[in-house]
Amino acid sequence: MAMTSPPANVLHGLKMAPSHALRCCKRALNWVPVLFINLVVGWSYYAYVVELCVYTIPNNAERISYLVIFHIFLAMFIWSYWKTIGSRPASPSKEFCLPRAEKDLFEREERAEAQQEILKKVARNLPVYTRTAGGAIRYCDHCQIIKPDRCHHCSTCEMCVLKMDHHCPWVNNCVGFSNYKYFVLFLAYASLYCAVICATVIQYFIKFWTKQLPDTHAKFHILFLFFVAALFFISILSLLSYHLWLVGKNRTTIEAFRAPVFTNGPDKSGFSLGFSRNVTEVFGDQAKYWIFPVFSSLGEGHSFVTRLVHIDPEQANSILQQNGKVPADGETNPCVLGNNIQHTVDDSKGKIDRGQTVSVTMESEP
Repeated sequence: MAMTSPPANVLHGLKMAPSHALRCCKRALNWVPVLFINLVVGWSYYAYVVELCVYTIPNNAERISYLVIFHIFLAMFIWSYWKTIGSRPASPSKEFCLPRAEKDLFEREERAEAQQEILKKVARNLPVYTRTAGGAIRYCDHCQIIKPDRCHHCSTCEMCVLKMDHHCPWVNNCVGFSNYKYFVLFLAYASLYCAVICATVIQYFIKFWTKQLPDTHAKFHILFLFFVAALFFISILSLLSYHLWLVGKNRTTIEAFRAPVFTNGPDKSGFSLGFSRNVTEVFGDQAKYWIFPVFSSLGEGHSFVTRLVHIDPEQANSILQQNGKVPADGETNPCVLGNNIQHTVDDSKGKIDRGQTVSVTMESEP
């Protein structure tokens, strides 16, 4: 009896089944840190509201004031946390995809130099100023797009993320342009939430520890609640301090470890516009929205105002001389002396027309 081999599509399906199952398991496991955080918060709510406020605190005025303050910070913490989790990372628009003709040429071309020429031709019409360490146009082979400035590919999310900061397992999401403000607020309110617990629990922690209060089922919860809140407060506060420093410098975590490369070389402060403008870029220009996890960041995430690092060195020399920024020996390094210079390109469509005039303004950092 003749043996027949199974169809190719059946074999392909059999090969894909384990891969799909592993991917589903990986996605499920990615939610474990989020589940852990929610379980800790749920237990802290029970320990504080029931064991502390209901069973331990004898004074009604103190009990009510503690509950009001606790619930305000808890609500802000939960709101900002789930906004960070639920905000889909912003990805580059179709504008950064190669046109069909150039894409066909790019895929057929085997020489890296020729591929770069194709990318450079397309990039002329895009607001792209950063390069790879080797000076090439940044291109994502997986997403098949020219990467906008500050955009990076996340292997976990399997997509390019605008102004990517990092992938955070505690929120099971990429932190980038669409949710960076939410993430910073999440850290801030998490710190305040822990601080409120420590400040209000400490007196009863001491009373239980010194046996001034009788041993009850609340003792374990009160003691453990203080230790957990203090531990989380210290760890979260250190992370919050670091990200506030990044906001003030207008850097992402990736840029802090690896400086963005412009045509004139790497520059960690290439996107810094001064402390006040750096803060405004993340939190918005209306202070009334800063404390709320609502989107108020400036821009669209595809292009950013930069310092004078990509303009021709001779042009930069001329501008710096006019503003008295050139050293005595007359030698100028635009990457260093461009600290207080920035350019803006006015284009409603977000594209750069090479015929446009680049306006350069001098502005001192506070």
